[in-house]
Amino acid sequence: MTDKTDLQPDPTVIGNISAPPFVYLPRPEELFAKRAQRLRFLGTASPLRPYLDFVAGLTDAQGAVATGLPPAVAMDAPRPGMPVIDRDKIVASGEAEPIFERLFEQAEKIEKPQNAADALKRVAKTGAEERRTMARAVLSGTLPPETVAEHIYVWAGLQVHFTRVAAQLAPKALKPVADGVCPACGSLPTGSIVFDRPGAHGSRFCSCSLCNTLWHYVRIKCVCCGSTKGIGYQEVEEGEGFIKAETCDECDHWTKVIYERKSPGAEPMADDVASLGIDMLMRDLPYRRGGFAPLLAGL
Repeated sequence: MTDKTDLQPDPTVIGNISAPPFVYLPRPEELFAKRAQRLRFLGTASPLRPYLDFVAGLTDAQGAVATGLPPAVAMDAPRPGMPVIDRDKIVASGEAEPIFERLFEQAEKIEKPQNAADALKRVAKTGAEERRTMARAVLSGTLPPETVAEHIYVWAGLQVHFTRVAAQLAPKALKPVADGVCPACGSLPTGSIVFDRPGAHGSRFCSCSLCNTLWHYVRIKCVCCGSTKGIGYQEVEEGEGFIKAETCDECDHWTKVIYERKSPGAEPMADDVASLGIDMLMRDLPYRRGGFAPLLAGL
C-alpha cells in the first residue's frame, strides 16, 4: 500500500508546540529487559515466534552482562563536528573483549536453533584480533553473508558495551552530526519511532543500532539523505498503520517508522525484528533498505 498524500506535519515545527529534547540516552539497566519483554509479547501472535524468542533470550543475555558490571568510564571531551564516542578507537583498544567473553557465556544458557548454537561455538573460539576484524564489519553496517550468525553475536557484545558508554554521556554534549548518523557513536539507525509521550508527543526519534541512543529527527524527511522531496509510505495489507516503510525517491532508500500511538509499548529494535513482512514487501520495490538492521541480516 502506497501513501504519499496523507502526510502529517511534524508538530515540533509549529510555533506553539515546545520542542522535544534532542536525545534520549539509553538506560542499560532497563532497556534490555523491556526489549526482551516486547519481543516475547510480539511473538505470541507471530509466525516468527521461534526467532523472536531466540532474540529475546539473547537480549536477556545482554541485559545480564550490562547489569553485572560497574558503570562504564565517562568519555573524553566532545569532538567538534563528530560523534562524541570514537567507535574505531574503542574497537582497536580491545576494551570490549571482557564483554564478549561474558556475553558468550550467557548466550550458552539460552535456547537456540542448532545453527545459532554452532555459530556461538565458532565465534567463542576466535581470538581477539579476529573479533576486532568482525567488530569493524559490524561498524561498517555490512555483515558477511556467510558468517552473519557469528557477527550477530559480536554485534550483541558491542551493543552492550556502547550502550553502557552512551549512558554516561551528558545529553547537552550531543549535537547533530549528519543525516542518518547517531550523534553519540556515529552508527546507523535501525529505524525511527514517532513517540506518543509527554514532552515528545508526535515527535520522531531515530534509534541507534549500536548504542541505543534516540535522537530527534523531523518527520517527512529521509533518514538516509535528508531530502524532503519524494517521500512516500508503504505498509503491508491490514497493517493498521503500526509500522510503515518510509521511502525516498531522491536516494531510493527506505527505513521503518514505528508509531507508538497505534502500538503502545513499541520498542524500535523489537518491533523492527517482528515486522519482517515489511522487508519482504519492499524486496519487490525499487528501494534499498537504509540504516542497519543486524537481526534481520540474512533473513
